[in-house]
Amino acid sequence: MTARAPDLVLGIETSCDETAAALVAAGTLVRASVVSSQVALHAPYGGVVPELAGRAHLERLPGVIDDALAQAGVGRPSGELAAVAVTHGPGLVGSLLVGLASAKALSMAWGVPLVGVNHLEAHLFAALLEEPDLAWPLVVLLVSGGHTVLVRMDGPGRYRVLGQTLDDAAGEAYDKVARYLGLGYPGGPALDRAAADGDPGAFSFPRALLADGYDFSFSGLKTSVVRTVERHPSASTEDVAASFQQAVVDVLLAKARRAVVEVGATGLALAGGVAANSLLRRATTAACAEDGVAAHLPSLAMCTDNAAMVAAAGWWRLSSDGPSPLSLGAAPNLVLPDAR
Repeated sequence: MTARAPDLVLGIETSCDETAAALVAAGTLVRASVVSSQVALHAPYGGVVPELAGRAHLERLPGVIDDALAQAGVGRPSGELAAVAVTHGPGLVGSLLVGLASAKALSMAWGVPLVGVNHLEAHLFAALLEEPDLAWPLVVLLVSGGHTVLVRMDGPGRYRVLGQTLDDAAGEAYDKVARYLGLGYPGGPALDRAAADGDPGAFSFPRALLADGYDFSFSGLKTSVVRTVERHPSASTEDVAASFQQAVVDVLLAKARRAVVEVGATGLALAGGVAANSLLRRATTAACAEDGVAAHLPSLAMCTDNAAMVAAAGWWRLSSDGPSPLSLGAAPNLVLPDAR
């Protein structure tokens, strides 16, 4: 009797400030997912310090991988593994290199394929991990600290970029406005909490490119917040936060809803760190109910950077493209190409 081929992929994620490892079977079943957050490390600086992030990955990654293997009940080395998948871009170059070096070492030591994964593509697989029977096509709104991308997805590994940010990403605008308002770090969750006690109609902030195509622009919105506070120094921080957040969500959802109609999509999926935003989640659920399409909201754990999504994307990439060469390098400016 022929032995069944191994279907378990070890994923490694070190693109920014989360050190993560996960074991995922057949691209959908999460056996283990471990994330070591660096929030406390970077909080005194109000943002991610690249050199500190790289050093922290170097110190933490071996233990994180060991914890993931232990949770999954997988030995080291193991004949269960089909591949080691690792984020090779985009991200901080020093952080990416730590993950790549570890993945290559394990690939050679264990005699299993190496699979390089695009971090942005990995986010597209987050919904599949929790809902493997999704109906296609979908529109995916990928919103994070570094990226804002609207994607048509026709299946695993099959997607088309409909639009993206022309300047600041939505998450970047959140962080900058939160820092300006003195709300602390990380900025996105802090601003979300402040907005809960504010009036979203207190200030009329601009909705750039609202009815114009699928590209986004948030730098002008950030500037408008600064100018408004300068003119109204006694303005409630909560009102400013709520009004800013409403403007961002209005733009994101207006474009996503139009894309769903144009594509004929069965639903709208959120992805990326900003997918954890409470207003965006509520508004997406309500909009999809009104439009008669499905809303796919990843769990909070799958919104932020994690290695389970890397392992899932790696499984599909191994199946479709085969292994990556050991010469694979870090690509800090990697983009999401059309893959139809």
